[in-house]
Amino acid sequence: MKTGIIVAMESELSMLLPLIENMTRTTVNGFVISHGRMGANEVAVMQTGIGKVNAAVGAISLIDSFNPDLVINTGIAGGTGRGADILDVVIADSVAYHDVYCGPGNERGQVQGLPAEFPCLGVSMVNLEAVAGRDDIRRGLIASGDIFVTTPQDLAGVLDVQPRAIAVDMESGAIAQVCHMRGVPFLAIRVVSDTPGVENHCEQYSEFFTLAPRSTFGVVKALLS
Repeated sequence: MKTGIIVAMESELSMLLPLIENMTRTTVNGFVISHGRMGANEVAVMQTGIGKVNAAVGAISLIDSFNPDLVINTGIAGGTGRGADILDVVIADSVAYHDVYCGPGNERGQVQGLPAEFPCLGVSMVNLEAVAGRDDIRRGLIASGDIFVTTPQDLAGVLDVQPRAIAVDMESGAIAQVCHMRGVPFLAIRVVSDTPGVENHCEQYSEFFTLAPRSTFGVVKALLS
């Protein structure tokens, strides 16, 4: 299977690249794509930068150049206090925006003409049994938007729009939308790095990459086994 893997930040990329075998690199539309293998899978890993526009342009570039059977968006996410704690891994059932409203006739979070939620169809293409024994795996909805959620008010606003969200990020919605429009199965896998709105939120976020074991990001490799 050909799998495209998208992250936003260099710190996330640095935890994924050691998991790739026989790696080479190409550049497409200014994005560096690292090609190689994870188990029996041919993979192409890209860092897009933070936010929905970067994510969407990167996803289009990856799909057009690599023609993947599956696109995985991975990296870190904030927890919402609804079932996913720091260092838990969220394998999304679906992804939805928390910062979109297109007016009457549309649900809050829905881009007009598109689903209110983007189902993660790629979950049926990975080996969930490989992580069945782990007690840090969570399943649910990821809410996505161009807001770095830091305050209790920010988090309350997210949950007002997407009350079922167990994690929040800034890229997965845009990548899910591109995959939906291009007919490519999508899956979001996010590691919870912090809990927005708590008193020591910024310290949690800044310390995450020091504390996080590489095996946390190795969930992607396990699922592709």
